[in-house]
Amino acid sequence: MTASVRRAGSLGPRRRRALYVIGVGVWLTGGLWLIFHYFLVRQGEFGPVANPLEAWWLKLHGAFAFAALWIFGLLWGIHITKLWKHKNRRWSGGILAGIFVLLILSGYLLYYVGDDTVRPLISMVHWGIGLTIPFWFVWHRIQRRVRQRSADQMKSMKQHV
Repeated sequence: MTASVRRAGSLGPRRRRALYVIGVGVWLTGGLWLIFHYFLVRQGEFGPVANPLEAWWLKLHGAFAFAALWIFGLLWGIHITKLWKHKNRRWSGGILAGIFVLLILSGYLLYYVGDDTVRPLISMVHWGIGLTIPFWFVWHRIQRRVRQRSADQMKSMKQHV
C-alpha cells in the first residue's frame, strides 16, 4: 500500500483518539452495567433490588452507543470505503464492521422489543458480542503489522535470489 493510499483512508490523530475514547467508553459502560445488573443486586424486603448505579451505567452506555454510531458513520465514509478497494485487511475489517452492525441491530431490538420471552436472548447476544469486540479490533489493527512483515520477508527473499 502506498503512502498516498494510507493517507487517503487515515483517521488522523484526533479522529483515532475519538475512536479509542468512544470504543473504550461504550465497552466499559456496557461491562459495568453487566456487573451491576448481574452481580451487585441487593436483596430487599420483597426480593432482588437493582443497584441504583445500574441505571446510570445503562444511560451512559446509551450515550456512548450514540457516539459509536457517529464514529461508525465517520469510519464508513473516510476509512472503509476508501480502503476497501485496496483489499488490505478486508477480512478483518469486514468482520469488525459486521460485528458492529450486529451490535447496532441487537441494541435497537433491546430498546424497542417489549416481549419478555425474546428480550433475554437478544440481551445475551448483544453483550456476548460486545464483550468480544476488543479482540476483533486488536486483530484488525495487528493485521497491518503481519501483512507488512510478510511483505518485508518476501522483499528480502527476492533480494537474496
